[in-house]
Amino acid sequence: MGVLYLCATPIGNLEDITFRCLKVLGEVDVIAAEDTRRTIKLLNHYEMSKPLTSYHEHNKKTKGEEIIALLSEGKKIALVSDAGMPCISDPGEDLVIQCIEKGIRIVPIPGATASLTALSISGFDTERFVFEGFLPRKGKEREERLNEIAGENKTIILYEAPHRLLKTLKDLEKYLGNRNISVSRELTKKFEETIRINLREAIEEFSQRDIKGEFVLVIEGKLNDEDDYDNVWKVLGAEEHIRILMNSGLSKKEAVAEVARLRKIPKREVYKIAIEI
Repeated sequence: MGVLYLCATPIGNLEDITFRCLKVLGEVDVIAAEDTRRTIKLLNHYEMSKPLTSYHEHNKKTKGEEIIALLSEGKKIALVSDAGMPCISDPGEDLVIQCIEKGIRIVPIPGATASLTALSISGFDTERFVFEGFLPRKGKEREERLNEIAGENKTIILYEAPHRLLKTLKDLEKYLGNRNISVSRELTKKFEETIRINLREAIEEFSQRDIKGEFVLVIEGKLNDEDDYDNVWKVLGAEEHIRILMNSGLSKKEAVAEVARLRKIPKREVYKIAIEI
């Protein structure tokens, strides 16, 4: 039997790849790529040349059988996705299941992952979180998933495409209330950006933009015994309210603006309290 290597590739910056991954890519017989055009760019950058075969959502059944046949002959194959770790929100998981059933060895070659990269800079709880990947695009399945995550008290991580971002932000605000959110786009690339605001502000912000790039949304978990996310602050003093918002990832300026909005008091009064923090 051969070996299937799950190789994590850069999520943007081509230098975010491990020495081990480059060594494996140079030694395998074939590279199975989600998009061969993107993988060729990576190989060219490191002056490597290897036989490529496509493996993606639309050909995973037939191509999976071909790859299993090669592995059964003793070939070494590297599986790569467009970016990040294979099998995370891509069809690689089906190939892994087939390998397990056939007793074929699987070796993970870890590396960059957009979800954890975005989580690390979100300012939200990183000890307990859930990864939801892409939401179902429409219908009852989407509604059911949104209802499920609305009750989730762990930090929530979602992926979203630019053309669906605004709809998803509006749906999140509808089902989850005005939660705090960290929106990251183009991670590790030239125009990398992370915005830490609440959902209503995010909707307003991206309604005024020409939306580009791939997005990772990191959403604050539901507060304990939360009935109304906008009113839970009523049991807090203004100083404690500011501290909680800052601990959730907002800057002092952003926290002052949010406290002033919710409490309907002038920003200058809130700022005087914030100076002491």
